[in-house]
Amino acid sequence: MIYHVVPLDDWLLAPDRPYAPASLAEEGFVHCSPDEPTALAVADERFRDTVGPLMVLIVDEAELTARIRWEDAADGRTYPHVYGRINRTAVTGMLEVERDAEGRARSLAAWS
Repeated sequence: MIYHVVPLDDWLLAPDRPYAPASLAEEGFVHCSPDEPTALAVADERFRDTVGPLMVLIVDEAELTARIRWEDAADGRTYPHVYGRINRTAVTGMLEVERDAEGRARSLAAWS
């Protein structure tokens, strides 16, 4: 499994189509994380000012129709990048990012 941080409103924008965040058009791939702790760190670092619910998609790599590559980043870590839209059938679940009053990501919780 890999993980992708997304504002809930973005995920719900076109529920009948594969998911394509802005990074796909801008950079050619969808940023993902290798595990839940990394996804939480990404949420804290990059999405602190996001208004509304913030989610972490749980994506089954084996079910993706797009190509995935594990690539080194500037921070020295290796991250999964999805080179195409994420088909919704590959998303096996979602976690909600729980944030404090300042918007800092503190934990992940089951979402229903």
